[in-house]
Amino acid sequence: MKTQVYFFARIVLTWFAVFIVVQVLTNSLGLDRLQDVFNFLMWLALILLVIAGASHLQRVERLVGDIDAEKLKNRHTRQIDIPFEPAIALPMIEASLKELPISENVKISNEGLRFRVRVKPVDLDDNLPSLWKKAVTALGIDRSNQVIADATTGEDAVSLKLVCEPEGVAWLDYLFPDEGTNLQNSEAVARAISRRIAAHRRGEQAVNTETVVEKELAVAKLSLLHAQVEPHFLYNTLGSAKYLIASAPDKAEAMLDNLIQYLRHSLPRSEDEPSTLGQEITRTRAYLDILKIRMEDRLQVQIELPEELAGVPFPTMMLQTLAENAIKHGLEPKTGGGRIWITARRDLDGDSLSVTVADDGIGFGGDTSGTGIGLKNIRERLQLAYGNAARFSIITNFPEGVAASISVPLSGPQATA
Repeated sequence: MKTQVYFFARIVLTWFAVFIVVQVLTNSLGLDRLQDVFNFLMWLALILLVIAGASHLQRVERLVGDIDAEKLKNRHTRQIDIPFEPAIALPMIEASLKELPISENVKISNEGLRFRVRVKPVDLDDNLPSLWKKAVTALGIDRSNQVIADATTGEDAVSLKLVCEPEGVAWLDYLFPDEGTNLQNSEAVARAISRRIAAHRRGEQAVNTETVVEKELAVAKLSLLHAQVEPHFLYNTLGSAKYLIASAPDKAEAMLDNLIQYLRHSLPRSEDEPSTLGQEITRTRAYLDILKIRMEDRLQVQIELPEELAGVPFPTMMLQTLAENAIKHGLEPKTGGGRIWITARRDLDGDSLSVTVADDGIGFGGDTSGTGIGLKNIRERLQLAYGNAARFSIITNFPEGVAASISVPLSGPQATA
């Protein structure tokens, strides 16, 4: 109650001071005959100001509830912290200022850290028209407000000092209540910034959720692709071993040893245990040694693996898939068989590893064009695991056969392959 009494007392005392000054001036200038006119206008202005003060009091209470001297002022200051880097926070500030009703274009300083916008005062409630505002408007007096926002930038946050005030000198605040418009502006800007912070947080959460879902789908798809291994190889190997036990026990034993070696390196791995190039070549060598027992002199194998590249992460089963293709589509249909070369090298850029599986089989003129299911799976798995950082190519080998190459970063995959 004391706050309201002080507020109205300030208005009355200020205008009585103005009234006394006008009385002195009219007497000193010999305008006594106009004294009654000046007195009438002064009393009329005081009545209108008291009405404007009541409207100011009512609207401030409607905005914030409890009233104190700070909230009843015409000029309002706020400190707002925005927990985002300047590139995100500064556009938020500009967009929030543009939301103010009947506002002119936002002016921004050269360094982009001070914002200023001129705002026309509006009635908070059209059902309670302001007699004071109507009188001021009829006299052609412009009582616009302004909002000044000064931003202080940090590495990961921006601190904003917001000032909402009437245009003009500060002492006029004692004569002209703003009827809560600047408090309304400060509340509106604060709410607009809060909405944008919340919306950005929701966007981040949505992106994180989408990323997690995409990763889970990618891992599931990789697992499915990884599971698409030729099952007949195992059956054929066991069948061949059974046949060789009676006719060639030494070969049967060698075939089973290679099968054990192959299966040992084919056990499922957890997501935290990626395979290496050395392990993949060991598995592929065991696979080729099994086939070599079956194909005998029709299959020759040459493998070159620099020791320093053996521990580089490499996707599972891809080398075996290329070796299978080379034998099935290149060497088996060829009379007399042929040779497979597996070579690994560091690319010229020094950041990538290239592994090539080449053969001197019948080449693309046979029943393969490089678009089979196995090669399709390799392309999809590389895309899922490395994105655009991996490359796969298959070309004609010279003088005959096919050469397929996989290039991956030495740093390993972005997801489990």
